[in-house]
Amino acid sequence: MTKQNSIRVDEQQGILRLDTANTTYVMGISNGLYLGHLYYGAKIPADDLSYRTALTTPMSPENIKKDFCVYMDSTDFEYPGWGIGDSREGAIKVRDALGSTRTNLIYKGYRISSSKALIPGLPATFASESDPEDVSTLEVDLQDPDTGLLVTLFYSAFWAEDIIARHVEVRNEGKNELVLERVLSASVDMRETDRQGKDLRLMTFYGIWAREFTKEIREIGHGRTGVSSIIGKTNNRAQPFLGLVSQDITQVSGEVYGLNFLYSGNFASMVEKNPNGGLRVSVGIHPEEFSWHLAPGEVFYAPEVVMTYSCCGLGKMSRNFHDLYRKHLIRGSYKDRKRPILINNWEATYFDFDTEKLLAIAKKAKECGIEMLVMDDGWFGKRNDPDSSLGDWWVNEEKLTGGLARLGRELEDMGMKFGIWFEPEMVSPDSELYRTHPDWAIAVPGREPSRSRNQLVLDVSREEVRDHIFNSMYKVLTSTKISYVKWDMNRHLTDLYSAGLPDCRQGELLHRFVLGVYDLQQRLLTAFPDLLLENCSSGGARFDPGMLYFSPQIWTSDDTDAYERIRIQEGAQMLYPLSCLGAHVSVCPNHVTGRVVPFKTRGHIALSGTFGYELDITKLSEEEHEMIRQQTAMYHKYNDLIRTGDFYRMASFRENGFFDCYGVVSKDKSEMLLTFIHVMNQPCMPTRWISIQGLDPDKLYAVEQVDDSTIGPSEQVTDATRKVCQAHGATLAHAGLIVPCRYGDFQSVLYRISEVKE
Repeated sequence: MTKQNSIRVDEQQGILRLDTANTTYVMGISNGLYLGHLYYGAKIPADDLSYRTALTTPMSPENIKKDFCVYMDSTDFEYPGWGIGDSREGAIKVRDALGSTRTNLIYKGYRISSSKALIPGLPATFASESDPEDVSTLEVDLQDPDTGLLVTLFYSAFWAEDIIARHVEVRNEGKNELVLERVLSASVDMRETDRQGKDLRLMTFYGIWAREFTKEIREIGHGRTGVSSIIGKTNNRAQPFLGLVSQDITQVSGEVYGLNFLYSGNFASMVEKNPNGGLRVSVGIHPEEFSWHLAPGEVFYAPEVVMTYSCCGLGKMSRNFHDLYRKHLIRGSYKDRKRPILINNWEATYFDFDTEKLLAIAKKAKECGIEMLVMDDGWFGKRNDPDSSLGDWWVNEEKLTGGLARLGRELEDMGMKFGIWFEPEMVSPDSELYRTHPDWAIAVPGREPSRSRNQLVLDVSREEVRDHIFNSMYKVLTSTKISYVKWDMNRHLTDLYSAGLPDCRQGELLHRFVLGVYDLQQRLLTAFPDLLLENCSSGGARFDPGMLYFSPQIWTSDDTDAYERIRIQEGAQMLYPLSCLGAHVSVCPNHVTGRVVPFKTRGHIALSGTFGYELDITKLSEEEHEMIRQQTAMYHKYNDLIRTGDFYRMASFRENGFFDCYGVVSKDKSEMLLTFIHVMNQPCMPTRWISIQGLDPDKLYAVEQVDDSTIGPSEQVTDATRKVCQAHGATLAHAGLIVPCRYGDFQSVLYRISEVKE
């Protein structure tokens, strides 16, 4: 089996099969009527699996008619309907002209293409320009004969990445309007045990502000469980990711199924365990607060889900997702480019700044190798605190004398790029925009809307609102040379009502809002194709794959404490490439936790992200300035490797409580950068033995310590001891690398492991 024929259909047996390099996905037509799920897992030979359709529904056609509900309740469906005997959660629910929600989807046909369809108005994975044959697509049509509803299921197999991308299109081919009340993007009925017969467990990520991306693995009880969001967007409390893992799961062994949702609104990523055995996994737009009117001839597009399977542990799942996002999701001029090292003035000044203060920060930053100044909140309207001016996107010249033109010009003269902060979806009640257009805010007529941070949300589902926002941003971005935009969003949606929709269609608001955000960001990138866009939402509250389609990097968390970032970034790195994790070095004591971490360690931890600074550089010592020069040089030396290489986690501080260790390996296995962080010390701490994963077992490697570090209270590593050892990849994997115990807490060291050319 090769990628050229990764999709095959046996019409006689009614079998539809997708293959990637290491996985197989199989569906079957049950009794000539229903599309059933037969298999998803490790790659298997092209055997006839039609026998599995009989096993899932051991009933004759006569008995099926007599006991249709039993048949429906025992069939493993690929995309289950609603109200026809299946007692499990359906994937689609449609109300017809009679008021009935009975949705009965019958298999109609299929198509195969050697391409990857985009989804109108939504983010979606795409074929690589350099290797367009890396992906093939299967389209399967299902139709409800009573209403004319046509549901097309799209399956795109990314061969090299072991990914199957799924989305759904729903077309009304009937004569009457239909109301969609649920349209999930993927449903999979599958076994409840791993290959050893032990129950699979559920893996999700939860969090809160400043404590995002906490991994949780728990037993799957009977009933329905999972993660979701009903606040109008993704949030820091739950990732739109769902994983099923074997009980023996590690980074290098065990089974894992991972599904991630390319969407930035309400979601439900759920698993249902039924009493008869088996699991129903479903991912899609949360049905709560959702409905969509579909007139005859109209089409509804559901967002995309990406799925992967690994029998080689969590690390392989991570690398599959990383490669997919870097190669087939992230776009634009920075897709494969090194990002500029930036310094953001927020933790340096908060609202208290002027032009001179910003230029002083920029001047010192430039001397230390930093390449961009980002001006955060407080530059517009009369904004000197959080209580006013959102929506009034014109410069406050009392604060910035000479306006953005002068600031931009002086930054350009000193060789610095310029970035700027916006919160485009928000409006302050104390703003000229709100006083002029109060109906542009999302609010229920006649009722006092709920505020958060003393702000309201603009209804970007409305075209005139989007036009105003875009025109305001365009005016700012063309007033001087601006290279970067930080797009923030600091509250969720409440008081749901749009003055732009009739009362009967208010259930469309939340999805139309997300489509409006996507439209705005796409318009921005079309107008400014070289702009570096970074999304943010109270830290990591809008970190989802859908946002990566528009911004190649996302702010991971408002918690810039390096100790906390070890935990937060570990969770984020499991799902997302290091190149998209916004990570900065901040001042100590840290503004969020008050903790003190050595400057060098702060740099090492930020190095495994986009890398930048969040501090007042003018208040640092000359010793710290020299450390920044070393760190910026280190970034330029290793960022190509970090941005493009394969990520391997070798130890987890979250799990062991003492140390963290991870590495990035070049695609050709010639080089690795290994980061070891001795987080918490204690007396009689043993020397650490690290199994180095990801190297070529047959290649000989030189291991070198990158920087000077203290091993004991006074002993310094000398140049003579910087060379650690030479060993083959197999030796480093099995015999391991010995890392001496380090003196003190939060001590880190980098190792460069490079191939020895023989």
